[in-house]
Amino acid sequence: MDSPYPAIDATGLIVAYKDKLVINEIDIRIDNGDKAIILGRSGCGKSTLLKSLIGLIPHSRGELRLLGREVNNIDENNQRELSLNVGVMFQFGALLNSLTIAENIALPLEMHTNLDNDIIMDIVRTRLDSVSLLASYDNKPDQLSGGMRKRAALARAMVLEPEILLCDEPVAGLDPTTAAEIDELLLSINEELGTTLVVVTHDLMSIERIDGKLLMLDGGHVLFEGSREEALQSKEPNVYSFFHPGHYE
Repeated sequence: MDSPYPAIDATGLIVAYKDKLVINEIDIRIDNGDKAIILGRSGCGKSTLLKSLIGLIPHSRGELRLLGREVNNIDENNQRELSLNVGVMFQFGALLNSLTIAENIALPLEMHTNLDNDIIMDIVRTRLDSVSLLASYDNKPDQLSGGMRKRAALARAMVLEPEILLCDEPVAGLDPTTAAEIDELLLSINEELGTTLVVVTHDLMSIERIDGKLLMLDGGHVLFEGSREEALQSKEPNVYSFFHPGHYE
């Protein structure tokens, strides 16, 4: 059941590595079913923010709520429920090379449900089919191309049908045709299932295709928030140079 709360709601969020401030008092609100793109130059804090959203890096100060639950202060039962409702597609897939693709995708179901193995494998087949990977059921990750591994990672991220899907550089390293296919899969998940989509990327074509709310980070701050059309018209120097590479005012 969809949460009555925003998918992601952060206020005054601060994230630091020891003494190094990476995210500096930012406010973010992403509503259920929305598409959001976290963008910016390398080193601006995009991946750190994503890791903070899933609790891999605790925030130092401020409030961060996912589906109404405070990420840093949550009991074990609510933590488990929250983890089931947040899928993550990692940049390099994070697939286990010792397992087949089917076994990789089955892992979350085996860990978090009491379903019979036959039912789990039926779900796995359905999810693989949804990303056109059914023929790779018994393959190992190192037998797949980069684009196929990305699709397998997406299938695993969605196998529990989470309310929020977080994607870290989902098209990085892919050729333009394969990148477009991955973006189309992400859009279909958002449109058909109502899944809140949050994508970390610096790929201009991907930003155009997904066409979601933009949150541009710079120096740990939110430099720009708005639509792609508004970003293209922005005269802020760092926003302008990002969207018009090679052109200077």
